[in-house]
Amino acid sequence: MNAKELEECIDDFGTDIYRFCLKLCVDKADAEDLYQQTFLKALETQWTLDWEKNPKALFFSLAHYLWKSNRRKQARRNTIAPRSNFDEEAEMVLHSEESIEESYLQKELLAEVDQIIQTLPEKFKVPLILFYLSDCSIEQIAAIIRKPPGTVKSRLFKGRSLIKKRLEDAGYEK
Repeated sequence: MNAKELEECIDDFGTDIYRFCLKLCVDKADAEDLYQQTFLKALETQWTLDWEKNPKALFFSLAHYLWKSNRRKQARRNTIAPRSNFDEEAEMVLHSEESIEESYLQKELLAEVDQIIQTLPEKFKVPLILFYLSDCSIEQIAAIIRKPPGTVKSRLFKGRSLIKKRLEDAGYEK
């Protein structure tokens, strides 16, 4: 892959990759690092991109595996010297047509759902983030996490069920 192809990839789907990195890492600085590592790794490897075979999924997969590798590295390092995050900034969007009360309730619900998603096991969290936040299809997610499409569907269903159950336990209704 050359710099021109990489620049075209960043223009085409860099925002989606960044959003995915942000949801995986939760921390903005870590997400930016992962985003840069993803495209740097793609530039370092000598891939030839086939634009017919959805290169976006390739970058999602690369970001996912770099994130897993970084988590393993952090787990090893945490046994030596624990690390804590002080930046609790969440990704929220306010809608101007809503009243202040509706905006607050919507923000509260989104924060609760985001917190629930972050506590889910990785096997449910990654497909949910890819499907709902990155608009990937079932087949693309299957290619990214290297599981059959049926497994992806099952994990999406189970993840939604877990979120629904935890919201109901927290007092939220339909």
